[in-house]
Amino acid sequence: MDVYAQYLLDYGYFGMFLAAVLAGSVIPFSSEAVLILFIQMGLDPVLITLSATVGNVVGGMTCYWIGHLGNMNWIERYFRVKPEKIHRAERFVQGKGAWMAFFAFLPILGSAISIVLGMMRANIWITILSMFIGKLLRYALLVLATEGLIQLF
Repeated sequence: MDVYAQYLLDYGYFGMFLAAVLAGSVIPFSSEAVLILFIQMGLDPVLITLSATVGNVVGGMTCYWIGHLGNMNWIERYFRVKPEKIHRAERFVQGKGAWMAFFAFLPILGSAISIVLGMMRANIWITILSMFIGKLLRYALLVLATEGLIQLF
């Protein structure tokens, strides 16, 4: 574990950014664990939160782009997003538009929400803004909890 932790620390904020990009995309990865590790290693909480947020938004926008392509066969075959997940996200987003990207941080439904927004051709700037706000709040709460400033549960 010490070698892994040192490897991550060597990449610092850029490592957090990359971990968050992976986690925000359709690739299953936990950026939260990396964020907690970095906080415990003493990296600046504000910079690590911003690195994670920007990276996760970039990852989420890859999902938006996948949806914008609009090919359900590709989405299911290459990105392993099941049609049921897409239909559930469509019902969740229906009639609410780009502001629903706020909920792209949700573990099970987040990537599907981003894909659906891309399929719907939702306003990209509102999508980015609302996604940024939602992901920033999630990471900020996680940092505050890790620092012992709040208790989540």
